[in-house]
Order: sequence, then C-alpha cells, then structure tokens
Amino acid sequence: MTTFSVCVYCGSRPGRNPAHAEAARAFGEALGQNGWRLVYGAGDVGLMGEVARAAQLAGADTFGVIPQHLLDREVGKTDLARFVVTETMHERKKVMVMNAHAVVVLPGGPGSLDEFFEVLTWRQLGLHDKPIFLLNVDGFWDPLQALLDHVAAEGFAEPSLLKLVQTCDSVETLLDALRRARSLRNDAPE
Repeated sequence: MTTFSVCVYCGSRPGRNPAHAEAARAFGEALGQNGWRLVYGAGDVGLMGEVARAAQLAGADTFGVIPQHLLDREVGKTDLARFVVTETMHERKKVMVMNAHAVVVLPGGPGSLDEFFEVLTWRQLGLHDKPIFLLNVDGFWDPLQALLDHVAAEGFAEPSLLKLVQTCDSVETLLDALRRARSLRNDAPE
C-alpha cells in the first residue's frame, strides 16, 4: 500500500494576510503528524515554501514537481524526498495529480486558479475521482465559490459540479475531511 498523498496547490507568494501563511504552516505540520505525503510544486517561496518546510520539520515525506523554467523563479526546493523537474507546466500538473489521493487548494494567484480549474475539469470529465478541497481561511475563496454557483446557475455547468469541491474554513475541518476521504479510498492505507 502507498502512503496517503495530498496534492497541494498554493501561492508562490505569501499574500498580505498572515493567516494564510499560518494556515499553510499548520497544514504542512499536520501532514507530517498524520504520516501523509506532501505532493506540491517544489517551490521554496510563498505559501509553497511554508507548507513544505513545516511538513519536512514534522517528518512528512515530500514530493516536489517543478518545470525547468521555474527552478530559479520559485527557488526549487531540492532537499525534498523526491524532486522531479518537468519540461512544461501541464506535465507538472499531471505528475502532481497522478501521485496524490486528494487535492487541496490553499490561497494563491493565477497559477493556483489554473491548477484548481484544470483538476476540477479533469474530475468533471471523469479523468480522476480524487476529492478536491478548498482551504477557505478568512473567506479567501468566497468569490470563487460565488463564481462557481453563478456558472452553474447560468447553465454553463451542471449543478453536480458544485459537489465536486468541498470547502473547509479551517485546517481542522480540512483534516477531518481528508481523513474521511482517506477512509473511503481502496488504494490508501488505513
């Protein structure tokens, strides 16, 4: 059996609200405390760096995936248990999702939104069945939730799309949701 692995998408910047960095650190630490593996974008900056450093300090296995062109910009964190360099962003996203049991999206910018929408679209199309979670600390993702509701209400997506994403307002509720998701998977350890 494989270690329960969580793909984390988040900002390569820290953002203005210190609560986001605090939540990233708490979540990284919780990954290690639960014996789960972090799969993420391999950066050592912004929220990515916060999650990774906290996960490492707590003993988590770490799997980083970064495209060649971002090695310098995102300061590739090469001291991870596994460090993969890809040629393209698309390849990076595919490797991350394929090596995880669940996807968590912390606050971030256009890159995090791109990753979120791609993994959501893949889920909608049946290309994977992994649960997707938004960590909505201080209501960061409220506008995104409103947009998804609007898209469905306007008939551009089935209302079932909204059930493919679970929003968690704290690290604690996210951890509970991940534990439930883990217990439902046949390919994750007990």
